[in-house]
Amino acid sequence: MRLILQSGHFLLKRTYVTNRHKCYSSFTKMMRAVCVDVPGGPENLLLRNIPRPQPRDGEILIKVHATALNRADLLQRRGLYPPPPGESETIGLEVAGTVDSLGPGVKKGWRPDDRVMALLAGGGYAEYVAVPEELLMPVPSDLTLGQAAAVPEAWLTAYQLLALIAHVKDGEVVLVHGAAGGVGTAAVQLVRLFGAVPIATAGNTEKLKMVEELGAATGFNYKEENFAQGVQDYTGGKGANVILDCIGGKTWEQNVSCLATDGRWVLYGTMGGRRVEGELFGKLLSKRGHLLCSLLRSRSLQYKADLVESFSRQVLPHFSGQAAPLRPVIDSTFSLENIADAHRHMEANKNTGKIIISVNAEK
Repeated sequence: MRLILQSGHFLLKRTYVTNRHKCYSSFTKMMRAVCVDVPGGPENLLLRNIPRPQPRDGEILIKVHATALNRADLLQRRGLYPPPPGESETIGLEVAGTVDSLGPGVKKGWRPDDRVMALLAGGGYAEYVAVPEELLMPVPSDLTLGQAAAVPEAWLTAYQLLALIAHVKDGEVVLVHGAAGGVGTAAVQLVRLFGAVPIATAGNTEKLKMVEELGAATGFNYKEENFAQGVQDYTGGKGANVILDCIGGKTWEQNVSCLATDGRWVLYGTMGGRRVEGELFGKLLSKRGHLLCSLLRSRSLQYKADLVESFSRQVLPHFSGQAAPLRPVIDSTFSLENIADAHRHMEANKNTGKIIISVNAEK
């Protein structure tokens, strides 16, 4: 028998339990976290007490105020997107909260109670998470912790795709698919910040109106119209210099059709399927098109650290001030107890912007 006493936030055990942080013995501090014992639907998300992580060398323990949903979370819940080796199996790729404690070897001057947000490889659906200090960012003064939880994964992904993968240039036309989602709303704003021209696709009129308010020059309802023709009409037949594509398979012909000569088609998701049929390579070759693919979660710590540093320097200041041009778009907020409803909301494609999960009360 492993469990002999559970009281409050402490657990007395007779045997040792091992996770990625350490072996726990008697009087281990506990926390609430969302677990998935059997892959499947939202009903398989279980809230229970598990051992609180301990920060290792160079890590910081964050008391989580809020996390946010990402499409990858839905895949992981279904058993289709496991965490990288050695990372927490708890779902959740971003958090905002306060510094609880510092592990040995921390160098960057973080202090307890500092307001921080962080990119994760996993572990966000919990009251505490241990994070390498290189992946922490200060929360801009004009953002609440709930708003800040919408920033790390979506905005770093959009920044990576635009700045490091596509190398967007001033004046270029950028087609953003799924522009009403977390990455999409970030990308539209960043394209404007970089001096390029965002155009967008979304699934209904309300979502298109919202992304145009964020700065999209025009938008197309991909369910009701041929977006490729719309892009060609808008650009006078030149096409989009860059396409940010989270859809994949079923839209490839329209993507190639509206891609400019020497354009860059950046694929970072396959919500529309992973298979293609037809003459993709021949048509892409005739455009001298570049097909670029990228994921963020599986990148090395050094890559992510460099990305966080660049984003913090180039983009983070634009979230503050009276005329701040950037803002995270929040669709809705759910409690940790209602995590299954939050997943159902995203799976039904009802969200415009980010879905936030409230974990601990903000100070």
